[in-house]
Amino acid sequence: MSEEGGGHGGHGGHAIADTVPASSDHVQRPADITTAPNPLKNVTSPMSPRAIAPNPFSRKNTTLDLDDYFTGPRDIQKHSKWPLFMQMHGSILPKMVIPLVCIAAWASIFTALQMKGVANVGIPSILLTVLGFVVGLGLSFRSSTAYERYAEGRRYWAQLILASQNLGRVFWVHASEREGEQGKKDVLAKLTALNLIVAYAVALKHKLRYEPYTCYEDISSLVGHLDTFAQKATAEEPDKALKALKKPGFFKSTGEYLGVSFAASNPRKAIKQAKRPLGNLPLEILSYLGSFTDELVQNGQLSIPMQQTLAYNNIAALNDVLTGTDRVLNTPLPIAYAIAIAQITWVYILVLPFQLLGTSMGWITIPGTVVAAYIILGILFIGREIENPFGQDVNDLPLEMYCAQIAAEMDVISARRKPKGRDWIETLDNRVLWPLSNSGYPVWLNRGEERIREAVSHKLETSFEHHKQELEMEHDHHVGGRHEKGSHHHHSAAADV
Repeated sequence: MSEEGGGHGGHGGHAIADTVPASSDHVQRPADITTAPNPLKNVTSPMSPRAIAPNPFSRKNTTLDLDDYFTGPRDIQKHSKWPLFMQMHGSILPKMVIPLVCIAAWASIFTALQMKGVANVGIPSILLTVLGFVVGLGLSFRSSTAYERYAEGRRYWAQLILASQNLGRVFWVHASEREGEQGKKDVLAKLTALNLIVAYAVALKHKLRYEPYTCYEDISSLVGHLDTFAQKATAEEPDKALKALKKPGFFKSTGEYLGVSFAASNPRKAIKQAKRPLGNLPLEILSYLGSFTDELVQNGQLSIPMQQTLAYNNIAALNDVLTGTDRVLNTPLPIAYAIAIAQITWVYILVLPFQLLGTSMGWITIPGTVVAAYIILGILFIGREIENPFGQDVNDLPLEMYCAQIAAEMDVISARRKPKGRDWIETLDNRVLWPLSNSGYPVWLNRGEERIREAVSHKLETSFEHHKQELEMEHDHHVGGRHEKGSHHHHSAAADV
């Protein structure tokens, strides 16, 4: 399919346009139309495994590439046969390496002082019980609030998928198409609207990750024709957009993998450094969708009031997702709670070697402290990681997969014309009274109405009797199996005698 004729190019069809020659549609690009140079064309986007975040759909189960293994939302469609306690992908362990090494060194120093008789640093273990209770409460609160935000973020994306399906069905199925040349325009307009639904989901993903421009590979073709603030900022400030796509260096990436706070970048850097207004791309896309719905109503293509209400309600649902996810993103755990819980946890871990030495554990204090620190800090770090479910950590929500799901569903909706009832009802393969009868629709159409209603009534009784017989056969099978097993044991005992 040529580039001009790609009706589905916005949500998945662009890959087809890259593989099929442009001459396949026998359409040539006019000589007076030129393509403007794009300084961002050859830049690796965040959808690439070599950019800021890896592509979860390209990840292999056996990969050992740190860029692809310890970052990026986990691809939940992949299956690992390793036991959970042996899996590293998704584990919090990489971010705990440095803290555990420091704790091991801390415990080793004071254990050596105690065991060599240089100093007696042991303290009563009663403090262990008191502090342990407080730390347990703090970690429980931290974990529960973090998972609540994670689950709420997933609910909003489920709501987004539902609203996208409903809105796409309204546009493609319920909105009528006019005759002649207007009908062709209506088809292309509806395809464009479906593309905008996909664009809204992708734009929301980038907004939640503080990626304000439109140069990213997965959205540039979807919104390039729209007049938006983000599009203008990308065109007028290509250097800023290029900087936002820049891959971090080796040491910075390694520091982020290991959880070093000084190596972490400010996720809002691109927004703070912008010299042009960036707007709100998802909200602007909703304005275009609302305008398109108004035109459908004004043209009489969406004439039924219930369908109009359904369209506007689902646009409002998309807006609700925008505000809800923004609330989850920008309402973290109050900083006072976060600091206090972190400080209490670290105080407990740092004091732990002295308390273990007070119980005469000796050199066992060192591994005991490391194991306890792994358990306690693991819970603390997991809560910190999933507190923002929209990021690019391994345990964050797979937003790319949700966007791909919406794009695929828009393709499914638009793959066929609006189905007419007679095309799928009045067919021989329509076995209307299955499993009572294998006869198709035309066979029953030639029978009387009373016979049809009698068969419908008999279908319930037949289904009930069939289900009852299945239960009896299953019961007899189990009873027979037990009798056979008992008989086998009886014969075995007789043979032994």
